[in-house]
Amino acid sequence: MRRIPLLVPALWLLGFVAAPLVLVLVLAISQSGSGVPPFVLPYTAAGGWQPNWDAFGLLLEDDYYLSAFLRSLRVAGVTAALCLLLGFPMALGIARAARRWRMPLLMAVLLPFWTGFMPRIGAWTGILRDQGWVNGVLRSLGWIDAPLPLLYSDTAMFLGMVHAYLPFAVLPLYASLSRLDRTLEDAAGDLGARPWVVFLTVTLPLAAPGALAAFLLVFIPAAGEYVIPELLGPPDAQLVGRVLWQEFFQNRDWPVASALAVALLLALILPIRLFQRLEARK
Repeated sequence: MRRIPLLVPALWLLGFVAAPLVLVLVLAISQSGSGVPPFVLPYTAAGGWQPNWDAFGLLLEDDYYLSAFLRSLRVAGVTAALCLLLGFPMALGIARAARRWRMPLLMAVLLPFWTGFMPRIGAWTGILRDQGWVNGVLRSLGWIDAPLPLLYSDTAMFLGMVHAYLPFAVLPLYASLSRLDRTLEDAAGDLGARPWVVFLTVTLPLAAPGALAAFLLVFIPAAGEYVIPELLGPPDAQLVGRVLWQEFFQNRDWPVASALAVALLLALILPIRLFQRLEARK
């Protein structure tokens, strides 16, 4: 009887997590074809399962896929680092605010999620375009004569990424900072430590698990982001999400697209396992 409540989530994970992963793995070891769907399963009645590893070999041999993979990880790392830099003071301010103000401040952080994802990203297009608000203000101040090429650049892409994923960093940081024992900071201050020394030696180390969780919560979805780089990033920004879309819909090479998805999944499992090991050592 105790296992019955676990049956529903187990079936949910099996049907919507495990089954799609198995399907992607099967596609990755299949052979490309010209039919519908454009692949041939690696199974025959006579020979059984005969995996085809050509898709994974192509990922290792072609610099195009490797560069897209590495650039996606770099963009995700920079996005996560920027979200930490911006989210830490926000979370600290909310945690140190009066109790009656904490919930309204958290609601303000979550406010962007109350609107659609595409309108929020589309707003950056209007802000950063040549006739947008930023160039309009700079022109009115006389600081520029010609509009700055802000849209379709790395700057626009990172602005959109940080704006979209910042709440994922603020919430775990707030959860970690709100549980800190303030008496430790007070004791360090009573012993003569300056505020910045207290922050570096007491507050920051105690908040490190929350900071690592915040980094991973941003890094993992940002590594496979497709919409924001496509709408705001430079045309030559070949990230994993864009390459996946091209291979799947344009080139119709489902095995290569699936192999790239598997490689990205394996790369993202490593930081998750590292975080779990660090948590287990406490």
